[in-house]
Amino acid sequence: MVVELREVAKKVGLSESIDADTVAISKDHYFANAFVVDLPLEAVPDHVWQDVFEREWKSGRRLWDRKLFVVGEKLRLVTTVNDIEDKLDWVRQVTERTNRDIDEYNQEVAAREAQMKDDTRSQVLKEEQTSVDMIRDNLRKRLGAY
Repeated sequence: MVVELREVAKKVGLSESIDADTVAISKDHYFANAFVVDLPLEAVPDHVWQDVFEREWKSGRRLWDRKLFVVGEKLRLVTTVNDIEDKLDWVRQVTERTNRDIDEYNQEVAAREAQMKDDTRSQVLKEEQTSVDMIRDNLRKRLGAY
């Protein structure tokens, strides 16, 4: 029996204390009016969080003007000067939705693990009962009906 357990994913958000003076900002090489802004995260997100995050930000409307990437312990945002406020609000919304999805994911993992434990326990009891029945059958055959 192959058992696939999925790990619990950790929630990650933007760092609580972002110092605007230390945030890396550079000119984007692909878009004339754009800049790359590296927003610090609380921690390096695991692969589950990254997958959910990518799905969340790509599911929004106006995908064509929204570029956002996870790079280690930061979110790399491509934006213009005029769009920075809206994009920061959008980034917060996406991280909040991602963390809600992570909560749901973790609940599903916990429910599956509980079900697997119940199934395993049930299987062990059935196997034990089968063994007991086989022993009783052998006793009846060898010892007769005393």
